Amino acid sequence: MIHPLADQLWHVPHDFKVNGLPLTTRMTIVRLADGGLWLHSPVPLSPMLAQALQRLGPVRHIVAPSKTHHLFLSEAIKAFPHARVYGAPGLAEKRPDVAAMQPLPPSLEAPWAADLEWTLFEGIPYGNETVWFHRPTRTLIVTDLLQWWPATLAWSAQVYARATGVRDGLAVPRTVRWLVRDLEAVRRSVERVLAWPFERVVVAHHAVIETDDRTDAHACVRRAFACWTGEAQAGAGSASRAAAS
Repeated sequence: MIHPLADQLWHVPHDFKVNGLPLTTRMTIVRLADGGLWLHSPVPLSPMLAQALQRLGPVRHIVAPSKTHHLFLSEAIKAFPHARVYGAPGLAEKRPDVAAMQPLPPSLEAPWAADLEWTLFEGIPYGNETVWFHRPTRTLIVTDLLQWWPATLAWSAQVYARATGVRDGLAVPRTVRWLVRDLEAVRRSVERVLAWPFERVVVAHHAVIETDDRTDAHACVRRAFACWTGEAQAGAGSASRAAAS
């Protein structure tokens, strides 16, 4: 159920449907320097999965990273009632039922500051997605902003992936591009994300992109963001390789 990605970094894929469309989402798990666990975008937690997490360490932080990735938040809170719960900007108003939700603290003031940084990806208020960088493993963690659906998929998911531009490589889905309300804010956010020296990209839906002798994960993200920056895509890289869920 829990799959390792790197030292102190794991993920848990979850298959489900949204409006009849089959897709895969993902919870990312980080063991922090203090030994506690940080859960990003929780998936449904069966008793077996909850026990497996507890074997990795005490769950201390649960993060709902955007206004669209919170569906299973209540289950995580029930499984780990002593964990602190954090939501992306605007999520508390959308989920007033989650009384325990706190706003995300600035990166330098956060209890996970030794391991993780985050930034709000501005200009797309519908999602208010927060993007994360795990320094020890040089890993970028995103939800809907970047996607790649290379796996064997149901025909409806294949059609959707091609229509949104995420079937053949890492990209910003057209559905996300349509939601932009402030392009300059988006471009500032792109600069902040690309300033991180990441070598792995963990996205919520389907693929994980690893840097190796054929793939440069950072270049793949730069190429995906060219839809907003207008940068030439030449040199963005070699063929991408993904570990698809």
